[in-house]
Amino acid sequence: MKRRAIRDELLIFERNPDRVRRQGFKLPPLDVPAVEPGSVLPKAALRDEIGDYPDLSEMEVVQHFHRLSQLNYAVDEGLYPLGSCTMKYNPRINEETARLIGLAAAHPLQPVDQVQGALRLIWELEQALMGITGMAGVTLQPAAGAHGELAGILMIRKALEARGDARHEVLVPDSAHGTNPATATFAGYNAIEVASGPDGTVDMVALDQLMTDRVAGIMLTVPNTLGVFEHRIVEISKLVHDRGGLIYMDGANLNAFAGRALPGLMGADAMHINLHKTFSTPHGGGGPGAGPVVVSEALVPHLPVPRVVKDGESFFLVEDDAASIGAMRGFYGNFLILVRALTYIWSLGADGLREMSDVAVLYANLIRRRLAGTYNLPYDSPTLHEVVFDDTRQTAYDVHNTDIAKRLLDYGFHPPTMSFPLIVHGALMIEPAESVSPDEIDIFCDAMLAIAKEAEENPELVRSAPHDTPVSRVDEVRAARKLKVRWTPGSDE
Repeated sequence: MKRRAIRDELLIFERNPDRVRRQGFKLPPLDVPAVEPGSVLPKAALRDEIGDYPDLSEMEVVQHFHRLSQLNYAVDEGLYPLGSCTMKYNPRINEETARLIGLAAAHPLQPVDQVQGALRLIWELEQALMGITGMAGVTLQPAAGAHGELAGILMIRKALEARGDARHEVLVPDSAHGTNPATATFAGYNAIEVASGPDGTVDMVALDQLMTDRVAGIMLTVPNTLGVFEHRIVEISKLVHDRGGLIYMDGANLNAFAGRALPGLMGADAMHINLHKTFSTPHGGGGPGAGPVVVSEALVPHLPVPRVVKDGESFFLVEDDAASIGAMRGFYGNFLILVRALTYIWSLGADGLREMSDVAVLYANLIRRRLAGTYNLPYDSPTLHEVVFDDTRQTAYDVHNTDIAKRLLDYGFHPPTMSFPLIVHGALMIEPAESVSPDEIDIFCDAMLAIAKEAEENPELVRSAPHDTPVSRVDEVRAARKLKVRWTPGSDE
């Protein structure tokens, strides 16, 4: 079942090829004195005239950019099954709240007495996140998950140094997000890999051997990137704590158990929360983002500044604290993203949050049930919010996971995450989140099953996909190494 046809759209330079004179606007005569090029700005800073510029009407320009916008796939179009990225719907009520003039027009340099409402909103979100996680403190400063990781590891470093026990290594499971070892290295530690066991969780024998007095802690994703819950998390926390280390919990997958379990009771000392993954704020993509970090009592003294403090019914900012790791960014945080997150939490309430995680887990298991047997399941442990298959059955027909991903485009779906986690060769990592309907899950599974059948009966059809997109399969290696971002009129490239 193919859901939509994607029509091609010419480059704007290719429209009106005969250059028939058309106008989208008409400016009045210039009424200021002309200046010679280079007399105000240096000539090197001036752009040359664009050669062979197309003549287009306003309607043609609008149509062109509107059609380009329709080539983007988005959560508003359908299931966005990226595993570990948790692409969930952004409720419109969040946007309405964030556009309230008293919030949207607030400025971070206003006096504290003029932004009491904004400070209260920040404080309320902090209380909500501490309640949801069972942790003792929180910072909303970090701009993204990886930024939150850095804040958490820096707080762990500060705490260990404060007790005179500076260490040099951080343990990272082999199924971890790639940002984990990068964060540990950036914070000045050596990242040491910990192997996974046959069930996809941390190998306790390997952990026992690696957890020495050189190790500051472990960065543990719960559930991990296989969609499997670390069922020995309490045992892991005790082992690490008994040997003087601390637990960093990667909270990217909190959507799997929010409202159902508390990281604080699992032994976590720091955990970042991707607000877009669990609390429905827009996904970063280089733009807006937030990665709050919740911490245990041991790390509360080291939280970044400024911090919002409540005094009676008033709120103020603590700007200086010798025990703090300092500021993680300019001002307090990405305020309007925080507004959206609190709106989501309050609109759902405790019961709604539990239902949110329940449905996310249910949908992942529906996909597992329908596709298991057709696609190989490398780990048979219980699935939570995401399920990881591989392409073992399809490689028998010389069809690989990338081919399956490209063919999914023809069926109107964005592909799942490919080739991650790295411990699964040919991985297809699928996370539906809770946003879509069961019907959408069925349509996606129908497409995946149809592609598997095509791989057996007509493998070349899959290997040469996509067929119904404006651009056919590109040479991805060449595109990465020889990226060309400008098209020159008259060029064939």
